[in-house]
Amino acid sequence: MFAQNINAGARITAMGQTGVALQEVWSVQSNQAGLASLHKPIAAISYLNTIVGTEINTQSIVFAYPYGHQTFGWSMQSFGFSAFKERRYGFAYARNFNDVLFASLNFNYHQLSIAGYGHTGTYSVEAGLQYKPSESLIIGAHVVNPSASSYDAAVDAILPVFAEAGSSYLFSDKVLLSTALVVSSKRIADFRTGLEYSVIPQLAFRGGVSTHPFKQYAGFGYAIDHLCIDGALSSHPALGYSPQISLAYEF
Repeated sequence: MFAQNINAGARITAMGQTGVALQEVWSVQSNQAGLASLHKPIAAISYLNTIVGTEINTQSIVFAYPYGHQTFGWSMQSFGFSAFKERRYGFAYARNFNDVLFASLNFNYHQLSIAGYGHTGTYSVEAGLQYKPSESLIIGAHVVNPSASSYDAAVDAILPVFAEAGSSYLFSDKVLLSTALVVSSKRIADFRTGLEYSVIPQLAFRGGVSTHPFKQYAGFGYAIDHLCIDGALSSHPALGYSPQISLAYEF
């Protein structure tokens, strides 16, 4: 089975999980290159109830610290339930080249605990790029676990290997469209798209879809001074609904 249901924050989830060309603190869980656009430290937490009515959930804490043209990111995620728990600890480095090109590397340590089996761990890497030819357009690319790292053979859990590319386009100060094409090591392609509409600067509504499997997403965001609250709801054809809430604070 695939391990690590990545929690990339409720904003990115609500926009169809199209974070490859978005720039925010939760880029540390989607495409770390997006961190390089930040100007202030930001901390955020998120809770995702993966399957309603079960113990299965994903909890994440992330932090980004910009320093000059560089940004350092840290993430910790816990996924699973009492008998199966997977944790991921990540450290990201992102670099801003003249607000046009953004590049990143991310190193992860994965730890898996299974009742009756014990513990095991492994490492993986990620790399990301974003290109911003204009104030309205961002083009992104991201590769996850290119070395195909996995847990030991005795555990029926593998780390995902995939590459993604996409774009985000700001039509106006109210409308943002994002897209992504994700291809896994099994050559399964998933096209995703999402839309964000800002009713007022403090309030935004979002929606999105993905094709493999077909999933629908919706959500909102509300900013109060330095605090941002985001909510999302995704619909899986077999697993049902998954609610999510995220909080972010800019220092």
